[in-house]
Amino acid sequence: MDGENPLGAFLRARREVTTVDQVGLPRTPRRIPGLRRDEVATLAGVSTDYYIRLEQGRERHPSARVLEALARAFRLDAEATAHLHDLVHGRRPCEGPVGCADELRPGVLRFVEGCDHAVVFALNRRLDVLAMNSLATALYRGLEDRGNGLRLVFLNPAAREFYVNWEQQAHALVAHLRALGGAGPADPFVLELVDELSRESEDFRRIWARHDVRTRTYRSVSYRHGEVGEMTLHNEVLRLGAAAGQQLVVGQPEPHTPSERAFEALGRLAGIGTRRR
Repeated sequence: MDGENPLGAFLRARREVTTVDQVGLPRTPRRIPGLRRDEVATLAGVSTDYYIRLEQGRERHPSARVLEALARAFRLDAEATAHLHDLVHGRRPCEGPVGCADELRPGVLRFVEGCDHAVVFALNRRLDVLAMNSLATALYRGLEDRGNGLRLVFLNPAAREFYVNWEQQAHALVAHLRALGGAGPADPFVLELVDELSRESEDFRRIWARHDVRTRTYRSVSYRHGEVGEMTLHNEVLRLGAAAGQQLVVGQPEPHTPSERAFEALGRLAGIGTRRR
């Protein structure tokens, strides 16, 4: 997924996107944004030579204490820190065959298909759409590549018009994929998609190279629908029990807003009468 040195790639990416202001260092003239290797080493309390060896892959077994020091140096949150540890120690892959997270439990499928007061769809860990209700179908109607959230964002030019804040959505999905897909090349199910997007999209390569890691649990997304206009949905992202990486996305508008009126029009487009609690 990131070559033979995923730890070094992560450290280098974090160094390049972390600013001196974020870590409390004085501003000094520099040719490129981000931190220098010696600055990271000082912040983490290790020698510059040792840190360089980590980035270059000549040292691949740093202690937990060193990893925690690096996490503090880069101001990583808990999820990104856990990812850093996974890069060294590995994460247990999904049990079963490559497509082990493709089938929804019957009860979940009934909920998705029967829900008529929210946009609802179920995803696996590489953001393939496993099921969607009629409101979600109406929302994404006419868009190619809608069977996978990342293919839609990066391979369909219409997505830049469909998502009001395309760049924000693209960053969020890529960070979410990293969080769900695990560390390093251990997950061929995700690696296949990453390889495809890396070949086909310069924007994906640019954002993937940042190594952002963040699971989406709640996010507001603004859409520009060709038939009902703009609307913002507040999306809750829920994990589906023990299924590896499966998640349920439930989106609703803020009550008494233009988005709610657009959402009601979407319901009519979907052939249902939306209801409010």
